[in-house]
Amino acid sequence: MSRFFIIAGAGLVILILLSLMLGDLPYSPAQVLDALFQHGDAARHLILWQIRLPRTLLAIMVGAGLGASGAALQGYLRNPLADPGIVGISASAGLGAVMALYFGLTAISIWVLPAAAMVGAGLAAAILMILARGRASITSVILGGVALSSLSVALTALLMNLSPNPWALSEIAYWLMGSVTDRSFAELAFAAPLIFGGIAVLMLSAPALNALGLGEEAAHSMGVSLNRTGQLVVFGTLLCVGAGVAVAGAIGFIGLVAPHLVRPFFGARPGALILPSALIGGILLLAADILARALSGPGIPLYLGVTTALLGAPFFLYLVIKNRRAFP
Repeated sequence: MSRFFIIAGAGLVILILLSLMLGDLPYSPAQVLDALFQHGDAARHLILWQIRLPRTLLAIMVGAGLGASGAALQGYLRNPLADPGIVGISASAGLGAVMALYFGLTAISIWVLPAAAMVGAGLAAAILMILARGRASITSVILGGVALSSLSVALTALLMNLSPNPWALSEIAYWLMGSVTDRSFAELAFAAPLIFGGIAVLMLSAPALNALGLGEEAAHSMGVSLNRTGQLVVFGTLLCVGAGVAVAGAIGFIGLVAPHLVRPFFGARPGALILPSALIGGILLLAADILARALSGPGIPLYLGVTTALLGAPFFLYLVIKNRRAFP
């Protein structure tokens, strides 16, 4: 276990350094360290602190939230193919942000778009918490999430279809593709407390998730409340995913992939996977951002959400084939 965190931590440090080195003006490791800890070259110092460092840290934070949410959802739903998108919170947060863009509310303040995304995610979470009450089964939560996701995607497509001009449509489309480009410490300050809080809430559900892994009847006999566990998981996912979508747009598959990468090291206990999945989620999203920058051509950026989809979709197909015997 400690070996995993040492290796993963070292990998994260290397990726952070690489991320700070990459850009239109590549820097050497010595130049990066000099600009970070000294004022040497003023322009280099400004570029690192105002452009590259916020982007790097935000990618780690958003990835951590997605990874932790994916681990908790896979444990709660007892489905290895579950990820934050399956419960509709990602799509609902995206719908809230698209509505702000469509109606021109973003001209009021830079905070309107992330606030609208959080409102959309909050409404979806409220509906899911209602579905998780009482004697509701996990299946009802899954089906409710699928319905919410489908409705949000349909309404988002409708707004894009009704866009008054090509510029409005392109703004929506580019935002939906996901990116951490041109983000500042303001976005990081908005998202970080929410994501940290979301991970903390998910950790509160860890003991119940471990018990639930033995089956619902066994969990009930151990005093686990399925109702409370579901609400903790949904609320934690709301904070993590809603904040991530609010500042970075729609980014998929990180929550699906991260728990599978850490499961061989931590076993089948869902609660034990939350923190390691957060770490791996941050590493994966930062690596995807580095890859997107490396593959982008002049004036033709490769968006982060597109990169994660291109890498995550084959992995999802692999999981479906691997687990096909587990499904009727």
